[in-house]
Amino acid sequence: MSAPALHVSGTARIGAEHVFGPLTLDAAGGAWTCLLGPSGVGKTTLLRLIAGLDDVTGFAGTITASDGLPLQGRLALMAQSDLLMPWLDVVDNALLGARLRGNRPDRDRAREVLERVGLGDHLHKRPGQLSGGQRQRVALARTLMEDRAIVLLDEPFSALDARTRSQMQDLACELLAGRTVLMVTHDPAEAARLGDAILVMSPDRLDPVAPPPGPAPRAVDDNATLRAQAALLTRLREEA
Repeated sequence: MSAPALHVSGTARIGAEHVFGPLTLDAAGGAWTCLLGPSGVGKTTLLRLIAGLDDVTGFAGTITASDGLPLQGRLALMAQSDLLMPWLDVVDNALLGARLRGNRPDRDRAREVLERVGLGDHLHKRPGQLSGGQRQRVALARTLMEDRAIVLLDEPFSALDARTRSQMQDLACELLAGRTVLMVTHDPAEAARLGDAILVMSPDRLDPVAPPPGPAPRAVDDNATLRAQAALLTRLREEA
């Protein structure tokens, strides 16, 4: 799969209220771009606009892929909420995209992905029988099942405990290798571990912050990664 770069340039408003912009975002093809910033600055709105799921916000500008082809059908979005269907079991929730499109569901692959995210013993449970972290892992598996070139992640690991979060970060890096990933996170440690590029969002700009050296996922105790985490936290405190 050849993943294109993602380019966004413009301004967003809800009625007369300014949301963000003008700003320009370039997410490199086949790499992870991590987007941080204060709450309410428009990070989730930006993801939803890219995904074509925001009917409320007006956007004046361009959202394009570097290969010039339409984004429709090449995007997957994992939202903050797990959005699981309570009447479906874990396997069928992971296969929801295929079901909605009328495609034949690949149940064997779904079971394999669910095993990889640590849910092999919960395949036939319904969401009400799962913990919050387990539900989040089902949502991650559903996103991985979409197998899209461009993946938008909105705080995908926020509901997980620290140990599971680091494991899921490692797994997502492995399974999304070669994809163009744009991830919103409030966690400087997560951005320092995973980002090939790191951007801090303000209402009218995006400021790049140099990521630590080395490929992601970086070791949680790597000195350069810890220094980058501290610098990012300081920067976010200043923005707030």
